[in-house]
Amino acid sequence: MKVAVYSSKSYDREFLCAANSSAAHELRFLDVRLSPETATLATGAEAVCAFVNDDLGEPVLQELAKRGVKLVALRCAGFNNVDLEAACNLGIRVARVPAYSPYAVAEHTATLILALNRKIHRAYNRVREGNFALDGLLGFDLQGKTVGIVGTGKIGQAFTRIMAGFGCSLLANDLRPDPACEALGATYVSREELFRRSDIVSLHCPLTPETHYMIRSETLPCLKRGVMLINTSRGAVVETRAVIRGLKDGTIGSLGLDVYEEEGDLFYENLSDRFIPDDIFARLLTFPNVLVTGHQAFFTREALTNIAETTIANISAFVACGCANHEVSIEKIAGQGR
Repeated sequence: MKVAVYSSKSYDREFLCAANSSAAHELRFLDVRLSPETATLATGAEAVCAFVNDDLGEPVLQELAKRGVKLVALRCAGFNNVDLEAACNLGIRVARVPAYSPYAVAEHTATLILALNRKIHRAYNRVREGNFALDGLLGFDLQGKTVGIVGTGKIGQAFTRIMAGFGCSLLANDLRPDPACEALGATYVSREELFRRSDIVSLHCPLTPETHYMIRSETLPCLKRGVMLINTSRGAVVETRAVIRGLKDGTIGSLGLDVYEEEGDLFYENLSDRFIPDDIFARLLTFPNVLVTGHQAFFTREALTNIAETTIANISAFVACGCANHEVSIEKIAGQGR
């Protein structure tokens, strides 16, 4: 199958080509993001492979359908950037990577916590300037602190295991309590109770209408004062303007983000030679108690291998099952790629 791979970087080429070692599919790599303006570049392809910041709204899908595209293979777990109803109406199948190394994101979350707590990012810059003073670098023991985990899927479960190893008291919130997390010592409570009691709140939930702006102006008073807030899930789970107000008044003691609600125009690009036009994001970066990484929590060799292999397997399943005739459901395609 001919596949147009959008938003491709050098690492995408490396891992997708390795997964496609038998050359079962013809991969055409495109540096540009998928958008209404670049959808025409998929001409001649039967499938497109897209990433988290590619536009798969109805206008783009209509353009792809005109060019004979029958499959959207997402090389990510999230699909909130896809108009699924429009895809269904146009006869375009959508497959995703429902699971890859959960340890990658869980370990990155723990990294943000440790770096923020012990001010590693600030200490690093000080030492490089010959400043070895310890003022302003005081942290706290994780042992005995209460960590609230919102979302206990595979990533949340892996994160629970890590925090249990530090000797933390664990609170969890999810629609479906996980026995494995409970076995690790996590107690499931309401979201309000979790916010009220947690010294650290870590978000591991998908972006849905129910979780959109879970952290916002109205919920800030529910948080324990001075809480450390970590988001490695989806950017729009957190309302950035409200969080800035929380940082200014001390409600939020420190903030670690690997995602940002308006990251589409920023992340995965080198903008070091220009100014950042997003004033809200620029304001975030002025706080010494804020640490932002550019959506890299997934970025490990193991995770990229999982993502590439599942993506290629999804495309192969589409071909093998005769999905060009629209006979197989989205769920079946995605399931065969796990």
